[in-house]
Order: sequence, then structure tokens, then C-alpha cells
Amino acid sequence: MIFITIAEDHISLSDGLKVFLEQDSNIEVIGNAPNGKEMLEMLKFVKPQVVLTDINMPIMNGVELCTAIKSLNKNIKVIALSMYDNPGAIKEMIDAGADGYVLKISPLTELKKAIETVASGKNYFDQAIDLEEVNKKEQNDNAQPLSRSETEILKLIALGKTSAEIAEERQTAVSTVVKHRKNMIHKLQLEGKNELYKYALQRYGHYNQ
Repeated sequence: MIFITIAEDHISLSDGLKVFLEQDSNIEVIGNAPNGKEMLEMLKFVKPQVVLTDINMPIMNGVELCTAIKSLNKNIKVIALSMYDNPGAIKEMIDAGADGYVLKISPLTELKKAIETVASGKNYFDQAIDLEEVNKKEQNDNAQPLSRSETEILKLIALGKTSAEIAEERQTAVSTVVKHRKNMIHKLQLEGKNELYKYALQRYGHYNQ
């Protein structure tokens, strides 16, 4: 028997997952919570083998929850169940210790396969996920670190702001923003401003949706 808890702020989805998963006599959902904080409280009283978690939740998101779970008990398996398929979101969950990642748009049979796989001690990533892109993202992150100003500008780039808009918001010269952009492209080993924008979306875009 595989015991599962679900951290998901959409209760109807959580209830639907429970109904589907418990059609399998080897799976039992023993609790659900609308955010990471409540899930951590629940884990004081229930002992699941697998925790399913959304990423974007109020109070405590899935990345924070996964990090906390792994610091408490590394034997609990964590699967991200998310709408985000960008490498940045996937890498953050991997770095937090997630054992699997499944997209919400995938068939529920994919989720069931993920549960069985991670419960057996292996990792599982949705077939629609491009792990090569995730690895590329990791290589970029291992390049020269960005400064605080560069990081703040990168977040604004992810919002689709132009250099002029960023300069106005930061009360600095447009030429300074342009210089930061060029430095980031060099540090991250990117090929131009279009790749910088894509990188910014991968890294920070999922927090803005």
C-alpha cells in the first residue's frame, strides 16, 4: 500500500485526484492541504510515503515545502504536480530534492506511474519534460554568479519590461541597464537578448503568473 498526501490549493482538483488514485487498491490518500504550511503541520500526525505538491500555492509554495520535507525526513518522496513546464521551475524543484515532476496537463495515468516509480525508490519525470533543457539551465546557473542588481533586473526582464522601463523603475540610466544586460548575457553564456529573455522567463516567469 502506498500512502499519499496532497498539497494543492484547488480543493476540487485535490478531491478529483483522490477519487482517481484510490481506484487503485494499492494507493490510499491519507490527507490533503491547501498550502505547504498546513501540509507540514499534517506531516506531524500522518506518515505518507509520497507527497504530491503543486508549486504555486499561498503561504508556502511547493519548492519551500519540498525543502522542508527533505530536511525533516529524506525518506518521504515528493512529486511536483504542476502546470509549469519551464526548465527554471523544474530545476528549482529538483534542487529542493523532488523525486518526480508531473505536468497537470498530462493524463492521470502519468501521475499514477510517477507515484509507483518514486515509491520504489527511483526518480520520475513527465515524458513531456525536456531534461536536456533542464540540464542546460543548470549549466547556465553554474556560470559566473549574477550580482544583486543583475538579479533584480533579470526579474524585471521576466515581466517583459524594456530597458527604458527598468531604468525608470530603478531610477538609473538606460545605458546602465543595457550594460547589465550585456554582462548577464556574457556571464550566463547566452547568445543574445532573446535568450536572456527566455532565461529570465524560465527562472522567474512562473512566479509572475
